[in-house]
Amino acid sequence: MSSEEDTHIRNFSIIAHIDHGKSTLADRFLEVAGILKPDSGKEQFLDSMDIERERGITIKSHPVTIEYGPARGGVFTLNLLDTPGHVDFTYEVSRSLAACEGVLLLVDASQGIEAQTLSNFYMALDHDLVIIPVINKIDLPAADIPGVKKQIIDELGFHEEEILLVSAKDGTGVDDVLNAVVERIPPPKADAGSPLTALVFDSHFNPYRGVVVNVRLFSGRIEAEDKIKFMSSSMEYTVEEVGIFRPEMVKKEQIVSGEVGYVIAGIKEISNTRVGDTLTLSSGGAQKPLPGYKDVKPMVYSSMYPVATDDYEELSKAMDKLKLNDASFIYEAESSNALGFGFRCGFLGLLHLEVVQERLEREFGLSLVVTAPSVEYNVFIKGSGAKIIDNPVNFPDADLFEYAEEPFVLAVIVTPEEFIGNIMKLAIDRFGTQRAINYIGEKRVEIEYEMPLSEIIYDFHDKLKSVSRGYASLDYDYLDYRRARLVRLDILVSGKQVDALSQIVRKEKAYERGRDIVKALKSEIPRQLFKIPIQAAIGGQIISRETIGAAGKNVIAKCYGGDITRKRKLLEKQKEGKKRMKKVGNVDIPQSAFMSVLRKR
Repeated sequence: MSSEEDTHIRNFSIIAHIDHGKSTLADRFLEVAGILKPDSGKEQFLDSMDIERERGITIKSHPVTIEYGPARGGVFTLNLLDTPGHVDFTYEVSRSLAACEGVLLLVDASQGIEAQTLSNFYMALDHDLVIIPVINKIDLPAADIPGVKKQIIDELGFHEEEILLVSAKDGTGVDDVLNAVVERIPPPKADAGSPLTALVFDSHFNPYRGVVVNVRLFSGRIEAEDKIKFMSSSMEYTVEEVGIFRPEMVKKEQIVSGEVGYVIAGIKEISNTRVGDTLTLSSGGAQKPLPGYKDVKPMVYSSMYPVATDDYEELSKAMDKLKLNDASFIYEAESSNALGFGFRCGFLGLLHLEVVQERLEREFGLSLVVTAPSVEYNVFIKGSGAKIIDNPVNFPDADLFEYAEEPFVLAVIVTPEEFIGNIMKLAIDRFGTQRAINYIGEKRVEIEYEMPLSEIIYDFHDKLKSVSRGYASLDYDYLDYRRARLVRLDILVSGKQVDALSQIVRKEKAYERGRDIVKALKSEIPRQLFKIPIQAAIGGQIISRETIGAAGKNVIAKCYGGDITRKRKLLEKQKEGKKRMKKVGNVDIPQSAFMSVLRKR
């Protein structure tokens, strides 16, 4: 490819808070390029999974190459990398940004700047990208275009003439946005003569071709029969095919520096293709990888068990297949006295957990029990140093460790000022420490809190939406580990510990949590012919108890007459039978009971 053609390439992403219209705007771009017909009836075209469509969110980034011919300057090749908007998938967004020279920063005209808007803005600044501010949904009756413009100018530092107005729904202003991409975003610095360096920004599994690696070339070129190497794992392969996305894969003879495309090389394990890795040639390749690579680290841990124990093998196969399409999902086998064999899994966040569970149940027809989410704790064991624990079952008794640390995050909440009091009360209740408060415009406020991650991952986001009538938004970043008074809360049913219900909690909240859990279990576990005590305990101390009464059976119903001693004999016999049942009786805990504990917070 000549330098003349290099100047006609633009690599860009669309970044925004969740539900600000990224996928709909991408649809309009595809229509302008002739890839998608306006009357096709298929909205959010790049959101290919059913879950993405139903929830209205983007989970995986989707690259597409479109040809655009503005009024002047010939035809330009625009490589669009659509990105997720939820905080759980921030790492995936950062990898997409590393493959671009510029971004469209989308802001909803009715909602204004939100927490994730700010997070994505600063992330784009860190990558030294050209940022084009775009106000979307200008057709809405509730749109406040002057107010949102003022927010963008005051908070983000743009000039009014830089801000574009668009309605992704009806197509207003789409050509202006594409022209701005061509005019403002610089072409990639093409260096086809240097050794190959290609950033792996995503990958997915094709059952017939193996792993398909999505790459952005920063130097060199790549074609079929090349011998390639992944620099972080040193795995080597022979290239079978290269090409671009339109949005389906289109084969090409070669892809060169500055382009975005795919590589197929007979790779069978997606774990060998890590997002953020650098691809180069096996011989005569680059000496240093591209900067910024790091392993994806799970933030939330939970266990998954099949409802029917016979489905364990099916669950194992399903997780293997799911792992091929989601490299950030990790798992390992474990067993529970209460639930049998299952898997301990790591997730990027609670939404990621919900998505994985839903995909396993939908795509593979499984019924699952999911334990309460947990985070990683540093526990300093007496005489043996620090130990990382992510499973409550492994958390030691209080007399066996010196102290414990839990992860803290910096939570950024953007809200209308009228809800400040409600949000402060919620944050204090979750052990948050206020760091800063800044006004965005006249009526919106940005509040920063340092909070334990364990308090964020449950229902904090739901509670935040509730106390702010849906107007507040949340973003958070990992800070560090800090000391906390932590204990293991055990749940006993009929005197037996149910390990799948154990939780690591702050000592200050242990009594309240234990009381809520035993009450929830009492309403969910069906009555038996004997009493069932449900207890919450810390070590050997019972802190809360509820009892499910025995289901009565009228054993004297068949006695229509006779001496009273006959009835007494039957009642004594029933009493003796209940004593024996209590000694050997096992209680079946329904799946709904585990789900009710998950919801109790």
